[in-house]
Amino acid sequence: MSEAKAVVEKKRRINAVWFLPILAAVLGGYMVVYTFLTEGPTITITFRTAEGLAAGKTAVKALNVDVGIVETVELADDLTHVIVTAKLDAAAAPLLREDSRFWVVRARVGAGGVTGLGTILSGGYIELAPGEGEPVGRRHRYMGLETPPVTTAGTPGVQIALSSEQAGSVSAGDPVVYNGYTVGRIDTAKLDANTKQVQYTAFIDAPYDVMVSTGTRFWNASGIDLDASAQGIELRMASITTLIVGGVEFGVPDGVESGTAIQNGHAFKLYRSYKEAREEPYQYSAEFVLRFDQSIRGLGPGAVVEFRGVPIGQVERIMLAELAQIRNDGKADPIPVLISIQPGRLLLGDDQAAVDRIDAGIAMSIRHGLRATLKTGSLLTGALLVSFDYYPEAPDAELGQFAGYTTVPTVTGGFSQIEERVVQILDKVNNLELEATIASANGTLGELEKTLVATRKVVQSDGVQTLPADLAATLVEVRTVLESFSHGSPLYERLNRTVTELNATLQSLKGLAQRLETQPNSLIFSSESGPDPRPEARR
Repeated sequence: MSEAKAVVEKKRRINAVWFLPILAAVLGGYMVVYTFLTEGPTITITFRTAEGLAAGKTAVKALNVDVGIVETVELADDLTHVIVTAKLDAAAAPLLREDSRFWVVRARVGAGGVTGLGTILSGGYIELAPGEGEPVGRRHRYMGLETPPVTTAGTPGVQIALSSEQAGSVSAGDPVVYNGYTVGRIDTAKLDANTKQVQYTAFIDAPYDVMVSTGTRFWNASGIDLDASAQGIELRMASITTLIVGGVEFGVPDGVESGTAIQNGHAFKLYRSYKEAREEPYQYSAEFVLRFDQSIRGLGPGAVVEFRGVPIGQVERIMLAELAQIRNDGKADPIPVLISIQPGRLLLGDDQAAVDRIDAGIAMSIRHGLRATLKTGSLLTGALLVSFDYYPEAPDAELGQFAGYTTVPTVTGGFSQIEERVVQILDKVNNLELEATIASANGTLGELEKTLVATRKVVQSDGVQTLPADLAATLVEVRTVLESFSHGSPLYERLNRTVTELNATLQSLKGLAQRLETQPNSLIFSSESGPDPRPEARR
């Protein structure tokens, strides 16, 4: 049996000199990993200008807490904007969302007041407003805002959209009020080039957002709303704030259902005034064309169409384009005006059946003298309105057609009717034979002048000149005669005695007449009678 031989191998040992490099490598790797894991994100923000920004100095803040710093500020290649690179703290990474917003805080003066006064001494800074979207990576690009947002993200409430045909005095930052109390604000305002309407975004703070429903209406509350009508004068002013800087008011007008709750982003129409907002909109209307031979100055879209003072519709537009297409030979044609009549205003319903009833009623009423005319709606502004009424003396007329619309006969009214009457009077005056009348009047004035000359000669004659002296002498003689009949004169005494004797004679005649009346035979027999005989006794 052979003996086993042991194999002896030499063991390699690590040299102690490699311990330090290995340790340094491990520590370096650890620091790299730690730094990578704890390093904050780097973002790029684009601004229009670099006003108030400085690399290594300008801070990035969220709710006035430093969360990063600007590293570089560079000019873009196209020279239209600047690119700002900022390093944020690792703790600020959750603040970066898809809809996060950045803007430069600096001193600003606007309609909402003065903001950013603290930056006058400390310098501007970039404000970070966290969004509510999805988180982003460690590197992300943002478009910076040129003006600070009115409402910060996360504010409880509801955001709505408003659209208007004109901006008026409403702008971003203006308050949204309810019964004079501010409950929200206008966030943004811009003009949509496609729809040619001004689009607003407004925010209603909680808990007031529950007051906004599908039946709510918004109107421009800037300034003073004055409505003068036959019912009187109504003055409305939302608040002193809206009077100075403008604003929007909302509410549910009387007679309108409040509707249901709304979701974020619900769209509303912004009315020009409270009067327009409280008028109930109608979906169905009957359209007619009125052709006027008179001036329509003061008549425009939106003018009232009424029947005996009751509003039944409005003027839609003046159809000049259609008139130019139909008539281009230079002849004078009546000006066509398109109007709409809403059957809902007449309590006939708001559907197609009610429109058909309006069409049939107009056709029947035309035979009985229904006509349209222009009347003055305001003497102050000269605005006109369209008025329907019955004119039995109007000549017979029928419905017609113009550019695919039914035409309703019209009569001249308003100041034009007065002008026509004045012209008629002037025509009658012109038809008068004024020259012959004036010639006759001139002849009469000539004869009158001759008469005055003859009268003047008579007055200036000697006989007429001595007439006053003769009259004075005659008056003296008359006075003398009258004095002879005065009390105490001999003639007066003689007349007095004569009158007394005549009175006595008349008294005697009166007694005689009375005796003849009772005793007619007194002229024959004596009026004296003896005593009555007395019979004697028989002896």
